[in-house]
Amino acid sequence: MSQEPTRFDDLMRKVTPEGDSFRVDVGPDWMQGRTLYGGITAALCLRAVRLAFPDLPALRSVLVAFAGPSAGDVSIRPRLLRRGKSAAFVTADLSSEAGFGVQASFCFGAVRPSAYSLQQLAMPDLPSPESVLLPRDRIRPSFTDHFDMGVAGGVPPMSGAAESDIYWWLRPRDSHPDFVELALLALADAPPPAALGLFKAFAPISTMTWMVDFLSDDLTSPGDWHAAYLKNEHTGDGYSAQNAYLWASDGRPLLASRQTIALFG
Repeated sequence: MSQEPTRFDDLMRKVTPEGDSFRVDVGPDWMQGRTLYGGITAALCLRAVRLAFPDLPALRSVLVAFAGPSAGDVSIRPRLLRRGKSAAFVTADLSSEAGFGVQASFCFGAVRPSAYSLQQLAMPDLPSPESVLLPRDRIRPSFTDHFDMGVAGGVPPMSGAAESDIYWWLRPRDSHPDFVELALLALADAPPPAALGLFKAFAPISTMTWMVDFLSDDLTSPGDWHAAYLKNEHTGDGYSAQNAYLWASDGRPLLASRQTIALFG
């Protein structure tokens, strides 16, 4: 009998303490190939950290190293590295039946008064989300059933193009207001890497490292839609480096990230 899909918010609620760690059983609907997709492992690590240290300030930055595959029953061990007057640094190690999988480092920081402000990440002009939605009957990784996604510009995956920047509209399908921060982190890793636009046919890919900067304390977006721009900066020797940006649908920049991806094609 196949296992029923688990909503994102229900999965976050299932993270439970066990000694100095947290455990949760993650179903196959959150898989990407032989591993849980990176966004859900990062979100689970953040969930465990927030449960272990509930009075942490706003999340400012995340650095994730995907050392190996993760699946099924996972264990997450958070550890407070240091906490000062305004900032805190916490790590979380995630392991599963497949062995050690992920190490995530989180930087939290309280708001500080400042005389300086500069914003240069203007959201691109894109067609409406409803006009670009991908049909749900396309062959895609299991985890994408938890998101609405549509290519809004640039080069779609498997185009065999000479360059491969891409724009997306993204929306979580089963999140909850209590988990906006977690859902946004997961959502940021939902679209496939821009480098897939170079591919003429599908081949395996695997994220190795992922760094995310949170640019706002207000992470909400009207209608839950988010615009994303993925820029393929360099591809060669079996690896790709990309920058990515995520905006609320009203134009507020929310995330900036950088990713190193292993390409097996």
